[in-house]
Amino acid sequence: MSTNNSAKTPSKLQKIMDAGHFGVTSECGPPRGADGRIVEEKANLIGDYVDAINVTDNQTAVVRLCSLAACIRIKQMGFEPILQMVSRDRNRIGMQADILGAASFGIHNMLCLTGDHQSFGDHPTAVNVFDLDSTQLIQTVKMMRDEKKLLSGFEMKVAPEMFIGCAANPFADPFEIRVARLAKKIAAGAQFIQTQCIYNMDKFKLWMQQVVDRGLHEKAHIMAGLTPMKSLGMAKYMKNKVPGMDVPDSVIERLAGVPKDKQAEEGIKMCIEQIQELKEVEGVRGFHIMAIEWEEKVPEIVKGGGLYPRPKVD
Repeated sequence: MSTNNSAKTPSKLQKIMDAGHFGVTSECGPPRGADGRIVEEKANLIGDYVDAINVTDNQTAVVRLCSLAACIRIKQMGFEPILQMVSRDRNRIGMQADILGAASFGIHNMLCLTGDHQSFGDHPTAVNVFDLDSTQLIQTVKMMRDEKKLLSGFEMKVAPEMFIGCAANPFADPFEIRVARLAKKIAAGAQFIQTQCIYNMDKFKLWMQQVVDRGLHEKAHIMAGLTPMKSLGMAKYMKNKVPGMDVPDSVIERLAGVPKDKQAEEGIKMCIEQIQELKEVEGVRGFHIMAIEWEEKVPEIVKGGGLYPRPKVD
């Protein structure tokens, strides 16, 4: 299935989902230092089990090795990276320059984000930029790719070929506008969507039904976000302390019902069960596995979910 919004790029991830296969991505959080070997170690753990590897961009507004450098390193290892870019830290000049830089190294996937406010991070007094929001960033990448133009109007000889993605949170309030916000991003040019991690399956299915009712699943590939629970403590923290997260009591109760030394194993089991269930949900075209600092579990999850080996595409 090729999406209506789908300009062709050299992206393997795009080719796999356009061909009707479930796409699989995972995430690599760069280190809070200059040791690029940490990126390589994480990429080696997950690279053979996913179609592309997201590299976060100073997530939670904490300074880390930059996404672009980590993506280049992953690309040179033979894996396919997804450049994440937040508009919090750069104006339109800096963002366009980094997009061109990524494309010059053969990076063909990009996730456009606004970014967490700097007050949540390790530099709370830093000046934010927010020159463009995530939807405007999507529009910018699409224009650079399709029209070969910068925002200044300058016409490029070589355009960046990007498979354009964005994030969606089906669980944020007010729920009633979630699908409308997604529609706006897809209209701007988003071709794939990675959702917030899902625990409330009923609410996610309701959101997906609304997505399908509007035909948005025919215009962009929806990738369901999953984060395995390591412990009961993690589940309680995500339920009570993380904004925009919806962790039902049933998840808490299930983890509470097993011994402490078995909770991580139960969390993996729950994640695999979710994949099996979500495969049957109309409109779901892939899975984004966010095993935060637990990358070594991604192969087990992908295999358990029946998503391995990954399909080959030309």
